[in-house]
Amino acid sequence: MSEMRVVGVRVELPANQPILLLRETEGERYLPIWIGSVEATAIALEQQGVRPARPLTHDLLKDVIGGLGRELEQVVITDLQESTFFAELVFDGDVRVSARPSDSVALALRMGVPIHAEEGVLDEAGLIIPDEQEDEVEKFREFLDSVSPEDFRGADT
Repeated sequence: MSEMRVVGVRVELPANQPILLLRETEGERYLPIWIGSVEATAIALEQQGVRPARPLTHDLLKDVIGGLGRELEQVVITDLQESTFFAELVFDGDVRVSARPSDSVALALRMGVPIHAEEGVLDEAGLIIPDEQEDEVEKFREFLDSVSPEDFRGADT
């Protein structure tokens, strides 16, 4: 299992489909995951430190977890079946709850817990970006610095 970090979210054109991009913290593989626009907005808002006037669903879930006295320990991207990724929220006491990776990552960012991916998932869907494409990754990071949550509104999911 590899720890992952969130590189960011971007909208893939022309389909207007948001993509979550993760990268191994101790490796060179990237993991692109197509996600919905609502989850993309939630991830982008959290990465930019924007606090909406009213809590979003992931903020509510964070508050519910804390209110119940539980601790989210980590998020694990567990499987890839027929182009669909699967994840688990891992709580104290080894309680595991199945969840979509997009929701899991949005929650992990809010709660400051690590994100991991199983080796089988990385072996199947992980990408190694050659050195000559590192400029593209830098452009992607620059894009993330300039994108706003409004850019994700209205995307088809």
